[in-house]
Amino acid sequence: MDTKVREIGERVVAALEADGHAKLTIVQYRNAIRWLEILAQDRGEEYSPALGADFAVMTADPRTGKVFSPRPRADFARLAGVFDSYVFTGQVDLSAKRHGGGRVVPQSKDFTVLLAAWSAEMEQRGLAVATQSAYSRAACDYLLYLEANGIMSLQEADGASVFGFLESLSDRWAKTALWSAVTSFRPFLNFTQRVDLLNALKMAGVKRHHGIVPLLGNDEEEIVVQACMNGQVSARDAAITLLALVTGLRACDLVSLRLQDIDWRGRTVGIVQQKTSNPLTMPLPPAIAGKLAEYVLGERPNVVDEHVFLRVVAPHTELAGHAAIYRVTARVFKTAGLERTRVGTRLLRHNAASKLLRAGTPLPTISAVLGHSSPDSTDVYLSTDTEHMRACVLPLPIRQGVIR
Repeated sequence: MDTKVREIGERVVAALEADGHAKLTIVQYRNAIRWLEILAQDRGEEYSPALGADFAVMTADPRTGKVFSPRPRADFARLAGVFDSYVFTGQVDLSAKRHGGGRVVPQSKDFTVLLAAWSAEMEQRGLAVATQSAYSRAACDYLLYLEANGIMSLQEADGASVFGFLESLSDRWAKTALWSAVTSFRPFLNFTQRVDLLNALKMAGVKRHHGIVPLLGNDEEEIVVQACMNGQVSARDAAITLLALVTGLRACDLVSLRLQDIDWRGRTVGIVQQKTSNPLTMPLPPAIAGKLAEYVLGERPNVVDEHVFLRVVAPHTELAGHAAIYRVTARVFKTAGLERTRVGTRLLRHNAASKLLRAGTPLPTISAVLGHSSPDSTDVYLSTDTEHMRACVLPLPIRQGVIR
């Protein structure tokens, strides 16, 4: 069996090409293989799990000391997992993952123990999978920030580290969305019982942005529906867009939707929502059922994965989260000829809720349809119902030409 880095790398690339992986994915693997070869130069050309372990946590160029960004570091961990699998089995297993599926994680022993404890705590609380993922990601990002600044234990961290962490997030998060990051970060600080860090988070004063989400016009809805129904877009993209437009399903629920969740005879969809863990059953209109059937029977790759919506290119696995759904809906709108800057499930979810509201549907019913954990969450949609809001405006008293 080949054990040289270059030879294993050639087998990995050949497997990627045979499975039809995207060109960008193959380029990322090639780049990671090149860095592994550089690391192996001083240790001979043979690959070993020990070399892979060092490679997976390599954070800087061994020649210049220049620190890598998180993306290549995640690629290193993924490649090490594939190489290890080859050494142990003699086969290239492209599903092999390492260190949380390729995600960069802290290397400090204290931080590893802390993250494990936080994960166990969230599991014990019964938090939804999507919530656990968001909270875990926020905690991991903070601990990685500490490590990057030479802090290897939470006891060494102070309030300034919280300010610095939030500042680092501003490069990746829009100012109006930073509140989401803070919301996911706060529970972790509560868990650590570090009052000083919590106070620093409060002092940062990150405010929630309550922008009014624009709605689709009736003509725009018709154009989108026609694009989905007349074959302008793939059956997969059409089914995803129609589900979001009509039912208001969250992106995470579209990603996690499984074949067994669809009752074809009863024309319903039954899920347990990722965000709230609440069960939800919704009717499946004939148009959506037709597009789903067209996708499942004609387009969907023949793989074991039970998720309804899969990647078009190999590996044919479930979609990679909210961003993947956004790309689908944006592509559908663009193909339909509609120029909108933001056309993700948030817009479509608000649109579905507002249509129900305009139809006179009671707020508790809308809340149940959208799967809110609290009926109060539906109040935000009142801001989009201009007609009903105008009806609530009281006339201003006018006396002697003066408005009082």
